[in-house]
Amino acid sequence: MEVSEMSLSFSPSCIDQTPAIVYPCAACRILRRRCTDNCVLAPYFPPTDPIKFTTAHRVFGASNIIKFLQELPESQRADAVSSIVYEANARLRDPVYGSAGAIFQLQRQVKELQMQLAKAQAQLVSLQCEKDIFMTLICNETTSQMIDINMFDNFYPFDYPNNVSCSFDNLGMFPLEQIM
Repeated sequence: MEVSEMSLSFSPSCIDQTPAIVYPCAACRILRRRCTDNCVLAPYFPPTDPIKFTTAHRVFGASNIIKFLQELPESQRADAVSSIVYEANARLRDPVYGSAGAIFQLQRQVKELQMQLAKAQAQLVSLQCEKDIFMTLICNETTSQMIDINMFDNFYPFDYPNNVSCSFDNLGMFPLEQIM
């Protein structure tokens, strides 16, 4: 009977079930502590991304991060971790101003670009005005030439032969056309 009990304990269904290997979260791994099922940091610092926790830990410290997350409702914790990591990265780049320094820099760039845009728009308006003035001058000059030519014809009448006529085109020139 003992042999049959042993064969039951090693049934194929037991062999197929492999225990799930649970890796500690990145925070517990870096802090070298045991990661429990109720670890506050585990959902937000997976073992595949240890740099995320390392950065936040350097700037804020693990105990401060844990306290901060415990005070928040679970629905807001993911956003809070994202903000903590962003601010930590900004603090490593700019220890004095952090993310505020990046915001100020972006605001300065926006102002500079707005000034460049205003200058470009002013130049565009100026060029459009110059074009309008130029077109007005061309139209006035063309009209003036046509009036001068018409006045010349009125002061010095010329009798054309029956088969030749004088006509004016839009540019104020008068080519002779022969009618046959």
